[in-house]
Amino acid sequence: MKIYDNPGREQWASLTARNAIESAPVGEVVSSIITRVREEGDSALFDFCRTIDGVSLTSLEVSEAEIESACERVSPELKASIESARDHILRFHEAQRMSPVRVETMPGVCCYQRAVPIDQVGLYVPGGSAPLFSTVLMLAVPAFIAGCRHVVMCTPPDKSGSVNDLILFSARLCGVTHIYKVGGAQAIAAMAYGTESIPKVNKIFGPGNRYVTEAKQQVSRTEVSIDMPAGPSEVLVMADETAYPEFVASDLLSQAEHGPDSQALLVTSSHAFAEQVMNCVEQQKQILSRASIIDQSLANSRIIVLDSREKMTDFANCYAAEHLIVSMENPWDIVSHITSAGSIFVGNYTPESAGDYASGTNHTLPTYGWARSCSGVNLDSFTKKITIQEITPDGLQCLGPIVESMAQAESLTAHRNAIAVRMKTLNSKKC
Repeated sequence: MKIYDNPGREQWASLTARNAIESAPVGEVVSSIITRVREEGDSALFDFCRTIDGVSLTSLEVSEAEIESACERVSPELKASIESARDHILRFHEAQRMSPVRVETMPGVCCYQRAVPIDQVGLYVPGGSAPLFSTVLMLAVPAFIAGCRHVVMCTPPDKSGSVNDLILFSARLCGVTHIYKVGGAQAIAAMAYGTESIPKVNKIFGPGNRYVTEAKQQVSRTEVSIDMPAGPSEVLVMADETAYPEFVASDLLSQAEHGPDSQALLVTSSHAFAEQVMNCVEQQKQILSRASIIDQSLANSRIIVLDSREKMTDFANCYAAEHLIVSMENPWDIVSHITSAGSIFVGNYTPESAGDYASGTNHTLPTYGWARSCSGVNLDSFTKKITIQEITPDGLQCLGPIVESMAQAESLTAHRNAIAVRMKTLNSKKC
């Protein structure tokens, strides 16, 4: 990791840049996959399983027997940990329920807003070298709380044609009953358009690689909505001399192990502290299982030394990290000035990995700078807000002239007429 000492603000744009994503070739590949799934349905999915996942399936849906067997193989200790994490996530997301809104904007004019669950949602759970069973909890729990009636899940099979035991146990724990052995862009296409086996959904959630991300963006243009734009995982750690270099190093490494295109940044007030962190990174890396992936990620990571808390805060807002860790003196003072971040972790004893698994907040977060304008997944993500209004005759008498004058000014005479015909009837009744 290269150290940059007090770079000028004119350099910040390059220092906050993410790893370049070659989107054109990926886009073409994904487009062809989506077209095949849309036109051929299950046949295309079986073929992609053979050619991409290297397994021949006879059925796309995970059977009840497979789920039962998987649950039996999970140790009681791990079951207890997952159940505790589920309970924490449930508690935090339950608290996000909002009461219906009712406002009388003027006498006789009442406006309402209520949240309605999205009827059919699709959850994508990555498999591969690190099956993310924690993602099942993060997506299925709020879907359950919101009241989504139909929840389907897609996740890639392994070389034996099975789905990871922990993914299946977590799905059963959260009430997901329809699980399909489909991964990659083809899974996104299947949920977006529907096939003989997989139902079409209204909204798709979940992280994934470049192909999954590209597929979500392509299908969202015409068919379904998606949770958010996303890219590779990232963390920015803000630290001063009150932080522990070994803690900071562990946080950088935990993010770097996600993938070679992940990014880890340290913003600190001390060059000496930066050197200590780099030494700790090298020491801790030796005992980690994904060291080769970490090396690739750290090659695209960096350390920024800035000489004031204000500059450090401004840089953090400029970067808009998916995960932001604040290990500084008076951290809440810093947090109060953060305007762009997916999720914030405060203090020396709040590692980002706690949020990834079990503290209760959601780990499905905007990356690649999208935290400047997007929120992470929350209960609202699984609902839609409907507004309602009711106007009494007396209310229309008061509101009508306002609407008529505005509609006339916009030359929308039919809009004005919709008021006028009602006003005429009301006035005739008075006579």
